[in-house]
Amino acid sequence: MSPRVRVAVLDDYQNVALTSADWSAVTARADVTVFDDHVADPDELVDRLAPFDVVFVMRERTPLPRNVLERLPRLRMIASTGPANASIDMAATEELGIHVSGTGGSVASTVELTWALILAAARNLVAESRSVADGGWQTTVGRELDRRVLGVLGLGRIGSRMARIGAAFGMDVVAWSQNLTPDAAADAGVRYLPRDEFFATADVLTVHLKLSERSRGLIGAPELDAMKPTALLINTSRGPIVDEAALIDALRSGSIAGAGLDVFDTEPLPPGHPLRTLPNVTATPHVGYVADRPYRIFFRDGVAAIAEWLDGR
Repeated sequence: MSPRVRVAVLDDYQNVALTSADWSAVTARADVTVFDDHVADPDELVDRLAPFDVVFVMRERTPLPRNVLERLPRLRMIASTGPANASIDMAATEELGIHVSGTGGSVASTVELTWALILAAARNLVAESRSVADGGWQTTVGRELDRRVLGVLGLGRIGSRMARIGAAFGMDVVAWSQNLTPDAAADAGVRYLPRDEFFATADVLTVHLKLSERSRGLIGAPELDAMKPTALLINTSRGPIVDEAALIDALRSGSIAGAGLDVFDTEPLPPGHPLRTLPNVTATPHVGYVADRPYRIFFRDGVAAIAEWLDGR
């Protein structure tokens, strides 16, 4: 009798993987092990995953590059949440005969989290909430968004929703990206601005691009220097789109007023990192997609994909 298939579920920080979907079609034929911690060291990761035939990854929390995949001869399938995962070396999986599946998803939760960060940063909600908890009262003066300029960097599925909500707040919505044209911006109901004018004009600049070699470091020191000293930078896309060192310098010097961040170069964010403690940063731990509906879709589709693979489909 052949040994039972072993499935590893990685980075289940909230311990909800097994309750977010019906796993019976998998557990009837495979042993499932859930890990709620994160392993960053490649050697430790290889040691952890060596006994498993299937690995279930949550978005890009644990990268699977070639130098890891080549050391996992037993691995035959990767189930990844979301339609694509840039942290999996797809060329290596094809060469090694490892099947990779994706899932559906929802962008609404990321849009909502982005607006939560904008509002929290504009109205200093973290500081005011702490003041109340500590027995104090009002400590800051917030800013209205009405008639301010919302700059949307990337007018795709998320960016276009951000633009519509910005208009509902009474904001003047402008957009720019490397591929955006004035006609496409007009079709989305926003004004196109050339690159330099875009960064100089936005009161709130929100990032909605996919991470690629072209977008990596797209917002660096020159772009941050061009922004208003009263401007807020919001990033719920991917950390490396913004040059982290340049951003920290801009926040420390006051060349921009603040940032709302859900994504970082290294995740989880290391203890003692400046972005954990800078007073003009509102930070969340990459929870844009961490909500009830996306999780149900992720785990439902991921479990179905593993079951199909066990069926030989």
